[in-house]
Amino acid sequence: MVLRKFILFFILITPTLSLKAQDSYNYSVYGVGASVSQVYPFDDLKIANKTYAVSVSGYYNWTPYVNFAGELQVGSVSGGSIVLDESKRQYDNHYKALVFHGDIALGELIDYSGSTALGVLKDFYAGTGFGFIYNNMAFIQRYNLDASGYPIGTYRFPGANSSVNLMVPFRFGYEFKIYNDFDEPYIGINIGYTHNITFGENLDGYTDPPSHFRNNSPDQYRQIVIGIKYNFGPITSYTKKINATRNYSW
Repeated sequence: MVLRKFILFFILITPTLSLKAQDSYNYSVYGVGASVSQVYPFDDLKIANKTYAVSVSGYYNWTPYVNFAGELQVGSVSGGSIVLDESKRQYDNHYKALVFHGDIALGELIDYSGSTALGVLKDFYAGTGFGFIYNNMAFIQRYNLDASGYPIGTYRFPGANSSVNLMVPFRFGYEFKIYNDFDEPYIGINIGYTHNITFGENLDGYTDPPSHFRNNSPDQYRQIVIGIKYNFGPITSYTKKINATRNYSW
């Protein structure tokens, strides 16, 4: 009688134990995220301002360490000064950008099992992609305020007040994974750096020829990013235990 009860108990708990062991390798296929970033331009003006942007993203998690995302970004890029700039140029670009990128973390490339140090390093990532930025000048000093070359107000700095440019982001960062009771990473806290290269000279709204103003590279801007990601949807399995060195749950 006792043996029968023991066998019955073992049969009942075995699926639970198996599920728990299996779930420690599992992750969600989809994710959504939001972030805020500090923005700083590298363009044709010597004076640059620190501004901010926000973004929302949708993710497809190919593995826990490889994902593909679409990101909608809204922010501002600002530089120059009608007081301090040598040519009295100044702009404030309230931009929108749609970016598609893929990231890969070290966990996809290394065997981190049994190593606390590698278990920490596995969540460093890098990535790139492409996108489109819509430039919209909320303010731009379009006519000269300096009389050294032309009478004041008679020279129009060439450029468009609104435009669309192709852009390429280069992304680096670290994701702090938070796990649920099944050791599945369901929340990620991201701290990263993104450097965006735009193809065209419209980020600052000025397209003066290099003979007039030195222009050695495409307009660019960098972002220091803090974001959060929530994973959801269908569950699938990975080849390695994802929470290999941390045993807590959230």
